[in-house]
Amino acid sequence: QVQLVESGGGLVQAGGSLRLSCAASGRTFSSYSWFRRAPGKEREFVAAISVSTGTTYYARSVKGRFTISGDNAKNTVYLQMNSLEPEDTAVYYCAADRSFAVAVATPANWGQGTQVTVSS
Repeated sequence: QVQLVESGGGLVQAGGSLRLSCAASGRTFSSYSWFRRAPGKEREFVAAISVSTGTTYYARSVKGRFTISGDNAKNTVYLQMNSLEPEDTAVYYCAADRSFAVAVATPANWGQGTQVTVSS
């Protein structure tokens, strides 16, 4: 059974940093992504990585502040979030798929999510 388990969320002040982790089990994927859903808003794409090629892609709102990376040996993907803003408050979801393009758009496999709250 495929499982994606996120961790690392929490409460942080504006300007602070957090690192989210996503551990995959049950199978390995070539591409992972992070999405988020803020209160009252639609889910939005944040970042994606192809662990086979190292290709990354970011939403404009987080580019330069967030960094996605992967550890193939641990089947784990990370999202380093710096210079956090109150607007980054959301539930962050890890997702995975065999295709990078699909991982960006409509990944088939999802974690349960982890809450990130940024106070002003």
